[in-house]
Amino acid sequence: MAKPKKRYVCQACGAVSPRWQGQCADCAEWNTLVEDAPATVFSQKHDLSGGGRRLEFVSLSDPVEPPKRATTGLKEFDRALGGGLVPGAAILIGGDPGIGKSTLLLQTAGSIARKGGDVVYVSGEEASAQVRLRAERLGLANEPVRLASSTNVRDILTTLGAGEPPDLLVVDSIQTMYSDTIEGAPGTVSQVRGCAFELIRYAKERGTALVLVGHVTKDGNIAGPRVLEHMVDVVMSFEGERSHQYRILRALKNRYGAVDEIGVFAMATEGLEEVENPSMLFLSGRDAPLAGSAVFPAMEGTRPVLVEIQALIVKLQSGATPRRAVVGWDNGRLAMLLAVLESRCGLNFSSAEVYLNVAGGYRLADPAADLAVAAALVSALADRPLPDRSVWFGEVSLAGEIRPVAHSGLRLREAAKLGFESAYGPLREEKASLDIQFGGFRQLGQLVDRVMR
Repeated sequence: MAKPKKRYVCQACGAVSPRWQGQCADCAEWNTLVEDAPATVFSQKHDLSGGGRRLEFVSLSDPVEPPKRATTGLKEFDRALGGGLVPGAAILIGGDPGIGKSTLLLQTAGSIARKGGDVVYVSGEEASAQVRLRAERLGLANEPVRLASSTNVRDILTTLGAGEPPDLLVVDSIQTMYSDTIEGAPGTVSQVRGCAFELIRYAKERGTALVLVGHVTKDGNIAGPRVLEHMVDVVMSFEGERSHQYRILRALKNRYGAVDEIGVFAMATEGLEEVENPSMLFLSGRDAPLAGSAVFPAMEGTRPVLVEIQALIVKLQSGATPRRAVVGWDNGRLAMLLAVLESRCGLNFSSAEVYLNVAGGYRLADPAADLAVAAALVSALADRPLPDRSVWFGEVSLAGEIRPVAHSGLRLREAAKLGFESAYGPLREEKASLDIQFGGFRQLGQLVDRVMR
């Protein structure tokens, strides 16, 4: 950095001199020159203390109107969004390749256009003819959706700026977009950040709901800079297994609603179908009770979903290293639960392989699944089926205690509605008057006694 030069300022007239002298050359005053430390070159160029406009502050108590939402025509999509699309909102949807992101958005675009909304669908990965073929397969060929295939953000914004702003703008995908003002190939950090900024700025200024499709990495995270998720208002993940028909739309970030709601879809020949009762989807195929099978009423936001947890115990010969395999649940939590069963209940899993699976490809993150997993493990170890038409829920502590969980009433009501006759969970003082028998446990050992007796 350049070394700042000394200067001397006259305290009478303000004249500046490069060196000290007794008399000011401008006003002829004596002994008025005083050394002044000037600002550095950097601070002179980057001084932001002036030149801007004054901000107007508002109070937190000022009345604010709730955002006006527009329904997408898909109830499950609206549920995950928190009630519908907000004008000017930027939404980022990520998911594995082939999971159905483009199908979901094309169906949404067709539904909104059918109701009279102006929808623009810009595809950067497929030609317009390819998108039209998919629309014909989905029965959307006659919907008034404005379709284009382009990867140049300047061309897209120039075209949109020539007319009225659309109600919905879909860009598939943001990793294929590029700006001619930024160096780098499409998909680089600078290109993704710059293109997303320009599209989001257009959406905010014109009141257009913007939906960006994002690629994901092999770890399941959205590809590109992390700042992309901070720039948008809503981040959604479209999850599911290709071998299963169900798909779950989950909100990871939502500035206009809760992030614990999900939308459930089923992939069919004609596209994605909404699943109003996900419990029937994940419990299909259950006939006679089998050892190692337990039903758990999971909570996804305000929606209870009944899923089946399956456990298999395989005894090994002495000296063999046992294996633990988990699908749909946390591997570390299974290890903790096995340790509690061995330490607090006296069960031996050290010489057996343990396999745990959540049926239907469902992924559980609810700690209330501890009791259902423990019941399935004990049932598999004892080779005794659990009581027929029963559900299990509760959190297990390291001391072996069964702790209460949230939304017990909703879980029990959903189980009773689907024909389950009994439920087992944390011991409660007050029980809701439901058409289902409830059995409470205080310690995990009581569960073991109930299953093995």
